[in-house]
Amino acid sequence: MKISRANGIFQLSYFHMSCPRARGKALASIGIFVFYVAAILATGPLVLAYPLTANDSSAKPAAIIIGFVGGFISHDNPVHSEVQLAARLRKEYPAGVQVQTYESYRGELARKDIIKLLDAHHDGTLTTAEKQEARIVIYGHSWGGAEAIYLARMLEKDGIPVLLTIQVDSISAPGKDDTTIPGNVAQAANFYQDHGLLRGHHDIRAADPARTRII
Repeated sequence: MKISRANGIFQLSYFHMSCPRARGKALASIGIFVFYVAAILATGPLVLAYPLTANDSSAKPAAIIIGFVGGFISHDNPVHSEVQLAARLRKEYPAGVQVQTYESYRGELARKDIIKLLDAHHDGTLTTAEKQEARIVIYGHSWGGAEAIYLARMLEKDGIPVLLTIQVDSISAPGKDDTTIPGNVAQAANFYQDHGLLRGHHDIRAADPARTRII
């Protein structure tokens, strides 16, 4: 595998992301971003539930990591690298980080779960302080990459910041723009292949370059 950088975009070369082994290598590469954020922010108890319930009384985690699988894959299918990465994160950071994976069309469910996690008072309404305390990383592959940006855009409307988005061979879903990163995202990374039948977008851009850095 070769990773090159041009115009602020990381490019994965010399293999086909349609191959599960190649996709696994790509997700292993982006894992360094996720691990970096989790290591910095892992300071509270781990909360594991799917779906989350309104009656959950556990303290909110210091960091929330959301992953979207590609295509119509189940969110907990252990064969796929997106799920394996989430499992590895849970193992490496057994406290202080909420890690959850979702299907590529479950962005709205992920949003609801994030709001429940941030709602420290469990009153159904997020305060400005609760929103600003959010420490969120979102990653996704293929349609899941597009859903990652769709979720970030929904969180922007809610006034909730996102630390980092990571897209791997992101492919647009109908009606969803996955090339423009919303202004509530601090940093965004885009990995793509230049071979194979299905190729992700080569370029992403910040809706507000003053607020978002493409890494």
